[in-house]
Amino acid sequence: MTSIQLPKETTPPEPGTRPEGAASGPSTKRLVGLDLARALAVFGMYAVHIGPPLSATNGVGSWIRYLAEGRASILFATLAGFSLMLIAGRRQPKTGQAGRQAKARIAIRAVILIALGTAMTMVYGDVVILAFYGIYFLLALPLVRLSAKTLAIIAAVLALVTPQLAFVLKSLLTEPIQQSINAYDPLEKLSNVGVLDLLCTGFYPTIPWITFVVAGMALARLDLACGAVQRRVAALGAALTVLGYGLSRLLAGPDALRSMAESGPPSAGNKPLDLQGSASALLLAGPHSGTTFDIIGSVGVAMLVIVGATAALERLRWLRRLATPLIAVGTMSLTAYVGHFLAQSVLSANSVLSMPEPGKAGAYSSWTQLLLFILGATVFAMIWSRFFRRGPLEYLLNAATKPAKYIR
Repeated sequence: MTSIQLPKETTPPEPGTRPEGAASGPSTKRLVGLDLARALAVFGMYAVHIGPPLSATNGVGSWIRYLAEGRASILFATLAGFSLMLIAGRRQPKTGQAGRQAKARIAIRAVILIALGTAMTMVYGDVVILAFYGIYFLLALPLVRLSAKTLAIIAAVLALVTPQLAFVLKSLLTEPIQQSINAYDPLEKLSNVGVLDLLCTGFYPTIPWITFVVAGMALARLDLACGAVQRRVAALGAALTVLGYGLSRLLAGPDALRSMAESGPPSAGNKPLDLQGSASALLLAGPHSGTTFDIIGSVGVAMLVIVGATAALERLRWLRRLATPLIAVGTMSLTAYVGHFLAQSVLSANSVLSMPEPGKAGAYSSWTQLLLFILGATVFAMIWSRFFRRGPLEYLLNAATKPAKYIR
């Protein structure tokens, strides 16, 4: 979850614009819309971890909760793929020594995220996504020099193949087999989220979820500051959304989708696809189902959010100013994500609020505490960004990758 930093200029250009006199061609300027999309992903995950469950909502609140469920973390994963390309060279992949150093930086980040995610899982339970992120990054390393077209083809193949592969593997991994493998897994012993969970059986399993990362990498290769590209990406995103969720609704029926959505957010023992127990589950497109239909529809939603945020901030200067607090949150999304777990622990321990056990999602019947968390994160990000270019954890993560410069 790297942050996009402004170039060192006295007056940074508006997002998506080129400096005067620049030759026409693909823009490589900062896309502030990505920071806005990150903020929306952060607050969507707040809604899942802190807000009321879908079954306790109605009206507009029900729609907000439904959109956040599963799709916020998928937007996060898609943006993670985009962030990889910011390190490896977004429009033109870095080669030679620079390319090797970029890969080393990604690998270091991956290892740190696995360690941080494992540590947080030991404390907060198995809804922490960071260790999964680390695995995504490592597996995506061989792809960082590919073109947008090649990456898009790979993402499409993964969307069609990996859900079925994961389903077959989970059916073969009986309890005795899992116990035998877990007995030799140090991650499983530390946090109860081992290699099998990271790859196949967890809440954000790498086998199907790597599709979102590759899709984000493909998006990063495009000139999203170009209006024509924005329109094509928006059209494709809308088509994928309709195709994924529409076909699922047609084949599985609306009642099945609704009951799956209301079965609850990720929490211990709540894995929707496993609960279905048959191949008919592959027709669903509910939160965390990991089916082909869910992947296609969720990628479409992520594309719409990313290109919509980018286009809106480029064309509406007043919105750019209004969204400044949210953009600040997006520039330190790792800090905001980790911070909401820490805040839950502190508030729960001191009985400041009627906080649930951290990591237990959907425990509230009111939106009040969710809004307080969003406000707190926004105020912190606004104040911090006035004095520092990076968030606290972003600064530490960036500093930890400095040894990569010694790669030759």
